[in-house]
Amino acid sequence: MSPLPETGTKTLPETETNRAAAAGDGAEPAPQDPAAAERQALVERWAARHGVEAARRLAEAEDLADAVAAEITPDNTDDTYRKSWRVWTRFCAATRLPELEATRGALVAFVTWMLREGQQNGKGYAPSSASTHLAGAVVGLRRRGVHVLGDDQAAARSALEGLTVRLLQDGERRGRGKAPTGTVTGLRALVRACPDTLAGARDKALVLTGFHYASRAQDPAGLLVSDVTEEERGLIIAILTGKTKHSVRAAKIPYSADPAICPVRAWKAYRTSLVLEADFRWSAPTAPAFVGIDRWGHVTGGMGPDSVTRAITRISQRAGVPVAWTGHSLRIGLATTARARGRDAVAVADQGGWARHSRSMLGYMQTEDGWTDNAAAGLT
Repeated sequence: MSPLPETGTKTLPETETNRAAAAGDGAEPAPQDPAAAERQALVERWAARHGVEAARRLAEAEDLADAVAAEITPDNTDDTYRKSWRVWTRFCAATRLPELEATRGALVAFVTWMLREGQQNGKGYAPSSASTHLAGAVVGLRRRGVHVLGDDQAAARSALEGLTVRLLQDGERRGRGKAPTGTVTGLRALVRACPDTLAGARDKALVLTGFHYASRAQDPAGLLVSDVTEEERGLIIAILTGKTKHSVRAAKIPYSADPAICPVRAWKAYRTSLVLEADFRWSAPTAPAFVGIDRWGHVTGGMGPDSVTRAITRISQRAGVPVAWTGHSLRIGLATTARARGRDAVAVADQGGWARHSRSMLGYMQTEDGWTDNAAAGLT
């Protein structure tokens, strides 16, 4: 291969490193972050192998790949990564460790610190949150050009699992635990407690449709009017979470035999009320399917995941259910209720958007199976 050109007629593709050096006029260059240094070294290797012009095109392709990755990463996933990176930087500040190093010791110390005192109030994180932040911190490190060894990350996860067992042995329980399960009895109570207003119609449609397609809080928050199609036999709801191809699904919701808790009738009643009582723009195909409504009955905009969770909790509290529901109660409710009615696990998985052997779905089902298919049943 020909060496790098020595003349000034061609240069390496312009990068932040080259620009900084050119602007410095002989001054000491500013410290370069690892990601930029790694990219610059890669461009130089490409230039040595294929020539400067090919290296420029390869660098542009890398920039395009970065832009596509940023475009297709769901907002909630990106938010999680940012939160986890902030936890990592707080850990590094507290322990005076460099942010851009990810040794085995640093990662094990990170999970230990999170369980012991990692929250901003000085309390330890729940193990599930610590696991999420460890994964997010590793993503943040790799995005910044830090090489994180799989064995080092595995050592941190092993330490986290062992420390979690120690917490359980010591009788310490952290986190909110599993969300309360939505039930048909609970749905009836929720519907009866909804007022005869636009907000009440919205609440009925939110919980009844959500129960029947096993919604997470972000699912109804991400729906547009055009994502819900009315068919002769019910509704077809196009749900996109953006994580995997399996999360793109068309959930079919049939009419219920009981009109009082029928999700299809509730949806139609809500949309009719919205047309009659709100500005026409909230009925456009591109409008949010579920809207926020203030105490005076005015539409305030589309609902976000947090407002969906708050609404479900508020609706359940208004109905007086023993334990207030959360945004995940509807999702658990579909799995457990369908299992109790003898539905096949594959059909349940397809309706709720789970992988067909999802551990979380099977765990929800085990809650029901543990009673109906119990080895101890009828022994005495």
